[in-house]
Amino acid sequence: MEYVYAALLLHYAKQPITEDNVTKILQSAGIQVDEVKVKALVSAVKEVNIDEAIKTAAAVPVTAPSAAPQAAPQAAEAKPAEAKAEEKKAEEKKEEETLESLASLFG
Repeated sequence: MEYVYAALLLHYAKQPITEDNVTKILQSAGIQVDEVKVKALVSAVKEVNIDEAIKTAAAVPVTAPSAAPQAAPQAAEAKPAEAKAEEKKAEEKKEEETLESLASLFG
């Protein structure tokens, strides 16, 4: 987790997220640096829009799923609702894949 924090700190400071910069931050915090993790992080972060990932992560609900709907929608309303549900599922899957790819860096 500290590797991700170092990358976020660099991003916040508008500094390039490089192996040297991440290593310097971790060493200054007294952390023994694993160069393989640093390289993996820097490589993975190059393909991620960090601002968008932060917004997406902040938008993910933390609460338990709600109970089943109490009334069935009318036939005219069912199609748009189904389309919206499919669209939402696709967005959630994409968000999960992004978060999983970042999480896989650290076991």
